[in-house]
Amino acid sequence: MLDVEGLELNQQDIRRLVDPNVGAVILFARNFNNREQVKALIAHIKSLRSPSLLIAVDQEGGRVQRFKDGFTLLPAPQKFGEMWREDKHTAPMKAFESAVTMATELLSVGVDFSFAPVFDVTTKESEVIGDRCFHPQPEVATELLAAYIDGMHSSGMIAVAKHFPGHGGVSGDSHHCLPEDQRPMETVESHDLVPYKALINDIEGVMTAHVLYSNCDADIPTYSNYWLQTVLREKLEFEGVVFSDDLSMQGAIDANGAGEGGSILESAQRAFYAGCDMVLVCNRPDLVDELLEGLEFEPNETLSGRLARLSAAA
Repeated sequence: MLDVEGLELNQQDIRRLVDPNVGAVILFARNFNNREQVKALIAHIKSLRSPSLLIAVDQEGGRVQRFKDGFTLLPAPQKFGEMWREDKHTAPMKAFESAVTMATELLSVGVDFSFAPVFDVTTKESEVIGDRCFHPQPEVATELLAAYIDGMHSSGMIAVAKHFPGHGGVSGDSHHCLPEDQRPMETVESHDLVPYKALINDIEGVMTAHVLYSNCDADIPTYSNYWLQTVLREKLEFEGVVFSDDLSMQGAIDANGAGEGGSILESAQRAFYAGCDMVLVCNRPDLVDELLEGLEFEPNETLSGRLARLSAAA
């Protein structure tokens, strides 16, 4: 999954998008001017391939909402947690309604899915998660997440949980550093994994966290067979699509030993070997070119089937 430069495709974008190793596009605020423009951009992207490339965006609400003008300004997930403290019956309904609005508006312009909802359960103040968390109590977060997912599904959109197994226990931002979470597995399991255990059959995708859980495994989940195979696939019995978070983020670079010569190709290969089905490379077209040049395309019917289920047309 890669991104494109601007409000319409240029020749370099098109060259990358027709590469058989590319399966999806993530759009950002720079790709959005208004509804008609982004609808035309998406239609152009989808016209390039058959089956067409998947289109995704981060449209969580609050400070993480890429499309605004002409779209409903969605509340941050934390707002539903605040509502729950006042009225435990109304809050899930409001979360459901917000998800319906988000999904319906995105589907109307051709987006297949939003990378939502955020499953992270905060354990302390976290500048990167903060109000992106539905509630700091795992059981309450799970109740609100279930309602939100129901809203997405009722509108015809799949749900992608992020950031597995949980980014809420660290203050560092993995865009800029490699955060380390020193909690033992028992704590992560009884806190961060609670929503996953309850809702694993209701989500179609998971995005990994670029966080080092140093008392659980030596690798970040993006590169970890333990997290993606033993925990996610075997223990939790997840059968959907596993996305890496953006491999150009500093957390992924540091974990790959960039200072010791780690390349984007090595990073992607480590993610694939660990169990990621699709890797994201964003905001670095030079790295995309380097990766596409090094990757060898191998058709995979199982993965193709998984990805096809993420399409709004499925």
